[in-house]
Amino acid sequence: MIKKNKLNICFLASNSNDAKSAAKKLKKMYSGVSPLEADVIVALGGDGFALSTLHKYMEKNIPIFGMNCGTVGFLMNNYNESNLVERLKKAKEVSLQPLKMLATKNGKKRTAIAVNEISLLRETRQAAKIRISVDGIERIEELICDGVLLSTPAGSTAYNLSAHGPIIPLESDVNALTPISAFRPRRWRGALLPKKSKVRFDVIESNKRPVSAVADHTEIRDVTSVEIELAKNKKIRILFDAEHNLAERIINEQFIP
Repeated sequence: MIKKNKLNICFLASNSNDAKSAAKKLKKMYSGVSPLEADVIVALGGDGFALSTLHKYMEKNIPIFGMNCGTVGFLMNNYNESNLVERLKKAKEVSLQPLKMLATKNGKKRTAIAVNEISLLRETRQAAKIRISVDGIERIEELICDGVLLSTPAGSTAYNLSAHGPIIPLESDVNALTPISAFRPRRWRGALLPKKSKVRFDVIESNKRPVSAVADHTEIRDVTSVEIELAKNKKIRILFDAEHNLAERIINEQFIP
């Protein structure tokens, strides 16, 4: 909940016409400011735009309030122009700790941050072969699959759910390790790991079976290994209407037939 009496609001819009039109109207109604002057950023679009906004302003420690002007709005609040300041003051804040990926390609290391998940995906018609280690202990010698992902609780209802991974309540202190179309070992359905766990993926036969690593929007192709851990010094702040917050949405998703 924001406690300031007067709020400086920045309105950012995705490339959709609906979002641009909404931003123009809201700026006139509430005297929008630049991101550098803002107490809160209102992101207008869909989940993809919300994620990109969270990434872009992660270091600024500014809370993000999304309003849905897109096709998917799990991270968004309903669009409504009325009483926005009061809404923002009553909104419930969720603080998330993202994942950090360290990917190795051609002997060089690159880092990326993920709010939802980090996934490894095969690049060609041939299945990927991936070795999985957790906290320095080899857990799966060779996973033959289309890919594998590590999801945060916030991202557990996204790609992780599509890959038949478990939905994780937001307050849980675990992440989901989920295979994508596993061929061997066929019966392995994934694992729940403590958030503090360090996960390492090694790509077997990387020249013959190339694999890309994706952290939310950042893709690194032809990786040979990927290490994942909590991004300890980073925090993301998201605002939700009190009656329909993110924790409730994640729980509710488990009861949708």
